[in-house]
Amino acid sequence: MPVLFVFVDGVGAGAPDPGRNPLARGEFLLSRFEDGSGAPLPGGGQAALIDARLGVPGRPQSATGQTTILTGENAAAHLGKHLLGFPNASLRALLQDRSLYRRLAEAGRRFAFANAYPVAYLRALGFEAEGEPEFALRRRARPSATTVAFAAGGGTFRTFGDARAGAGLTHDLTARRAKELGLDLPERTPAEAADILWRLAEGHDLCAFEFFETDEAGHARSMEKALDALHRLDAFLRALVARLGPADALVVASDHGNLEDLSTRNHTLAPVPLLGFGRAAPRVGSVRDLTGLAPLLLELAGAPP
Repeated sequence: MPVLFVFVDGVGAGAPDPGRNPLARGEFLLSRFEDGSGAPLPGGGQAALIDARLGVPGRPQSATGQTTILTGENAAAHLGKHLLGFPNASLRALLQDRSLYRRLAEAGRRFAFANAYPVAYLRALGFEAEGEPEFALRRRARPSATTVAFAAGGGTFRTFGDARAGAGLTHDLTARRAKELGLDLPERTPAEAADILWRLAEGHDLCAFEFFETDEAGHARSMEKALDALHRLDAFLRALVARLGPADALVVASDHGNLEDLSTRNHTLAPVPLLGFGRAAPRVGSVRDLTGLAPLLLELAGAPP
């Protein structure tokens, strides 16, 4: 009865305006709008719009939003502000103490993180990684909220070698970007990537994947990049939904708005979509803001909230 969690960076619920909102140019699963509209979801899925502002003035940002998602604690209130980019020392301490992966481990639950990383990046962060580095890092490596949270649970990170063997996923799902850099990785379709995630989820209570090209496209204000990312992501999500059994669950969520308004390169104040399928579907309506995601995932995975 695996729980799949797909985190999608930088997608909010904006106006249904195809001139500035790529989500209004197709019936994507994440095409949720500020007026509450959106196409019906397949497989009995349910959608909710949840608050990303967390009662703190300013535009929501990645470091505080993702820390909130991964701990259930209001990280923006903890700092007294929204923090962009990577977590600072205070947020890293919060992630190490309250990570949902740590709580899963303490409850005896099994979890997996499907994203594969370059060996050089993992070693630069102080993690063990087998294999030869694919390239030399050009800038200082910094841990994301996800890597700190996963490490706090004692998880083992996957490398590009795992992705090559079909035991991990590159962040873009297809490995196209890695191949453009000259790396020896097989290019996969979104449906093939979904098959890999399902295999990784077997025997685990929770299996997560992080997709951040949506946020990159929003910052670039590129409709072409946004639609490319959305089409890949949507095909991946629909393939996952098609495989769900009655005992399975899929949760899809974001941390802040961005992609839904390409008239600006900044994050937005928009609420963010939360999608639930399978066992998760009837539960998404009870989540009001980002602090509700970790308790939801822990409960679905059979761990104490």
